[in-house]
Amino acid sequence: MSRPSTSKSSVAAISIVASGSMAAAKFVVGVMIGSLALISEALHSSIDLVATIITWVVVRISDRPADEEHHYGHGKFESLSALGVTALLYVLAGGILVESYSRLREGAPPPTISAVAFVVLVIDIAVNWWRAGALHRAARETKSQALAADALHFASDVLGSLAVIAGLILAAFGFWWGDTAAAIAVAVMIGFLGLKMTRATVETLLDRAPEGASEKADAAIRTVPGVVGIERLRVRTVGPTHFVDAVVEVPRTLPIDRVDQIKRKAEEAVGKALGGADLTFTTVPVARNNETVRERIMVIARNSGLAVHHVTVHDLGGKLTVSIDLEVDGAMPLTAAHAVTQRLEASIREEFGEDVEVDTHVEPLEPELPFGTDAAPERVETIKAALTRFAADSPIHDIHNVRVRDTEAGEIVNFHCRAEPSMSVIRVHENVDGIERALRRAFPSVKRVISHTEPPRS
Repeated sequence: MSRPSTSKSSVAAISIVASGSMAAAKFVVGVMIGSLALISEALHSSIDLVATIITWVVVRISDRPADEEHHYGHGKFESLSALGVTALLYVLAGGILVESYSRLREGAPPPTISAVAFVVLVIDIAVNWWRAGALHRAARETKSQALAADALHFASDVLGSLAVIAGLILAAFGFWWGDTAAAIAVAVMIGFLGLKMTRATVETLLDRAPEGASEKADAAIRTVPGVVGIERLRVRTVGPTHFVDAVVEVPRTLPIDRVDQIKRKAEEAVGKALGGADLTFTTVPVARNNETVRERIMVIARNSGLAVHHVTVHDLGGKLTVSIDLEVDGAMPLTAAHAVTQRLEASIREEFGEDVEVDTHVEPLEPELPFGTDAAPERVETIKAALTRFAADSPIHDIHNVRVRDTEAGEIVNFHCRAEPSMSVIRVHENVDGIERALRRAFPSVKRVISHTEPPRS
């Protein structure tokens, strides 16, 4: 069994012994001296004993993990037990009030004043003060509603004992009704205690959001980078666990792995804010105001399951022109490929308007795992020498890390080169692209050239 469960069970077990001992002592002394207030307080402690036994049983059940029949765990057993104990308190309070009314009407004799009664009550106050504190600390650490209710019981016992002492003192000074008035005070206090417990328990059973929990969860989720907004947030508790249901807006341009990262960070943030939580995180992709036209087109293609690149966008005085390279299965018939381009272009026009000009260049999709082998060292040196020669009249230099692979479709060439760090990306691309074109013209067997440009070594 987990450590919190052991802690709750231990505290509850100690309370059983304390409740039983003090209830018996107060009842015996109350009968001996004829004090209704002391007997009422003893009966109150007896109810506490029953409540503590129930708590001891319930905390062992409520800490069980979720199963196939209880998807949210067993925490609400604590709420049900608190509700049952509250009902016993109301029965006790009603019985005390009825007996008190009878004694006031009939003028019952005052109790016999004895030092034993005061000694028992002082010990009872000390014991109840100690166990109320112990239960309160355990309830706070384990977030146990049942232990919190038990702590409230014992805190009320302290006030009840003080009321009984006051009643006995009044009776000793000749006010015959003092003991009965103290019994009524105990009954009223029990009633208010039951009302407070009932309200808290019913709110939990009705899934009322804990005070401040929604605000804390909302603030925690909004701190996660990538969260645009929160569409809906619901919080409820089952035992010590907060269950948070959040519908969160994220940019629609984000890849799936980035969205998953946002979810994991949100779980960590909410758990830290609420001291542990079970978060159900649903994302809603939304378009941001700062999305570029290119980003919106990429989203359209991704949602259609299409691979596009080289998306070029121009604004010709209010008219939008779009050019796209679309990759499709190389074995696909032209009619089928044309149908794919028409659907893509229709989606783009639906997004930007019918007057947008769209041109789609179709090319065969590269195989996922093309078979290839490394070319002979002599061939690699020949290609490297050619690349160095073509780069001689350009700002590109230091051709290195040249690799040549033979594939069924032709040769694939990869190489690294260097350029001045102050050069713009556009100028670097233009010069490297010229070298790649020159290589393909000189070696028709080269199908593709992939370059990587680096700044000079420091």
